[in-house]
Parts: sequence; C-alpha cells; structure tokens
Amino acid sequence: MKKNAKPIPFIVLLISIVFSNTVLAQKAKSPVAPDYERLEQILKDAHQKFAADKSGSPADYIPELAKVDPELFGICVVTVDGKVFSVGDVNHTFSIQSISKVYTLAMIMDQMGQQAILDKLGAEPTGLPFNSVTAIEQQPTRVGNPLVNAGAIATTSLLDGESEKEKWEEILAFYSACAGNELTILNDVYESEAATNGRNQAIARLLQAYGVMYNDPEEAVDLYTKQCSVGANTEQLAAMGATLAADGTNPFTGENVISPDNVPHILSIMLSCGMYDYSGTWSYITGLPAKSGVGGGIVAIVPGKGAIAAFSPRVDAAGNSVRAQKAIAYISKQLQINIFDPQSVGVE
Repeated sequence: MKKNAKPIPFIVLLISIVFSNTVLAQKAKSPVAPDYERLEQILKDAHQKFAADKSGSPADYIPELAKVDPELFGICVVTVDGKVFSVGDVNHTFSIQSISKVYTLAMIMDQMGQQAILDKLGAEPTGLPFNSVTAIEQQPTRVGNPLVNAGAIATTSLLDGESEKEKWEEILAFYSACAGNELTILNDVYESEAATNGRNQAIARLLQAYGVMYNDPEEAVDLYTKQCSVGANTEQLAAMGATLAADGTNPFTGENVISPDNVPHILSIMLSCGMYDYSGTWSYITGLPAKSGVGGGIVAIVPGKGAIAAFSPRVDAAGNSVRAQKAIAYISKQLQINIFDPQSVGVE
C-alpha cells in the first residue's frame, strides 16, 4: 500500500467482491443457452430432421461449387461469451460467397460512416434475384443495397488502399479478425468464379455508366470475386456472426472489430435484404437478421446473444441453402429467439 493511502472501506470492498462474482457467474452461463443439454439436443434434432432433405441443388453456375458433396451438413451456435455448440460437418471449409458482402459493408461503414451507405449504396430490397440487371435500371440508387451483387461490387469499389493487393490483404485480415481465426482464399473456387463472372463484369460496367462505380470496375469485380471465394467452416462462420451479435467484438479474441454504433445498421440491412428475395418471408418466420451464400452457408444473428450458422450445399431458386434455412428456422423456434418477440431470448 502506498504511504498515506486510505484503507478501502469494508462496504465498498464487499460490494466490489459481490459485483465481481456476479459478473463471473454471468459469463459462466451462456445467454443463448440457459440449458446446455437442451441446446445440444435441439441441434441434434435439427440435423436429424433435415439431413434427408434432398430439395434444391448445388449452385452450378460456378463450376467448382457443383463439385461439392451435396450431403455435407453442419450446424453451429456460438454465443457472445464464446460457448460453441455444433453438430455434423462443421469442420468442412466452404466458400462463404455472398456472406462476404456483410463484412465488406462493415469495413466501408467503419471507413466512411453510416450516411455514406445511404448516399452511395442504398438500403432497399430489390425484390428481384441477387444478380439482377433489371434491378439496376429500376432502383433509384441503381445499386439497391449492399447485399445484392450490384451493391456489393459498388461497396467493394469504395475500399481504401493504394493497390488491389493492399485492399485484398485488408479484406482478408478483417474477415479473419471477425472469425477469430486466420481465413484463406479457396483458389480453385476463385479461379472457377473468375472464369465465369461475365455477368458481374457487365453489372460493374453498367454501374459505371450510371456513375455509381467508385473505382476501376475490373478491379472491383476481381476483389469481389476473391472475397466470395474466402473459405470458412461452419464454426468459423458462426464466430463471424457472433462478432456482430456481440456489438462488433469477437467472442474468442476480445478484439473489437466492428464499431458498435454500426452494428444495428448492418443487422437492419441483413434483416431486409440478407436472404435475397426471400428476405421478407424469412423475417416473418424467424425474426432474425441473416445472410446466405450460394456456397451453402447461412448465418443468423441473435443480437446480444450469439449466432446460428448452418451449411449444406443444396440451394433453392433464391440461392439459399435448403437444409441450412430449415435448420436455423427450427432452432430459432425451439429456442424462442425472435427479435420481434418480447418474450424471446432467455426464457426457459
């Protein structure tokens, strides 16, 4: 004790100890899973219930995606306090595809602010397929929102950096920080996608003609193709989702990756646009912000609680994994997690 320092009053010390113990007790219990065994059983039930569902087919417009085993199926929950619950093929690495759009959006929002998203990109659902050219002609902002291809390519064109290499390194580092794990590009998927992305190149040129392409369109499309080809497994994807659920802080590393002020805006766009032209129905069924990718992954966010991720390659006409969306919807119903339901999270 320092010389002349006053002793800590007993009552202050007692309150401090009680508070510390309370905090530790709260951290020891996952807010998403008040009953660990029950959650584990729900995940097992969901996996068993939908594993035999053969609906949909792998996205074959990217040749490499058509080669993925369609029977793969994994489900994972990661809570904001770092608890992990999983079942199935959760360690299989797949390309995150359009889920990447959420995290590049987060980068741009951190760089340019929330208003820039509305001014330069928009936040309105298109009601049309994710790669629609017609939507560009119809939308006042041309790009619609950052979670369709046009909006995502425009978003990528806003990235800071002296070179494409530097921008790509920033993207990969940011995604990895969100996952709490070093992610890498799946080169076979990238090469396959780069060889067949003529439609996205045309979208970029059309956006350039309308004055809403903010850098070289070829560079923007190439960066976008690379970000879609980043590989993650289901547990890593759930961790990326849990980072958003935890106000932008990764639950494993403790690093604040995304500004907390931006998280509600990102989640609002996910809720209205994240499942493409199925987003309204998804919101109606689950009440959870989510994002899908044609690689078969879906991540759904329970703000302040955690994330549910699921992966299976067969997708429906909208581009959403059939098994993954059914599994997440089932889990959300069983756990009573819905952001619109006052009696939702934590009720046992």
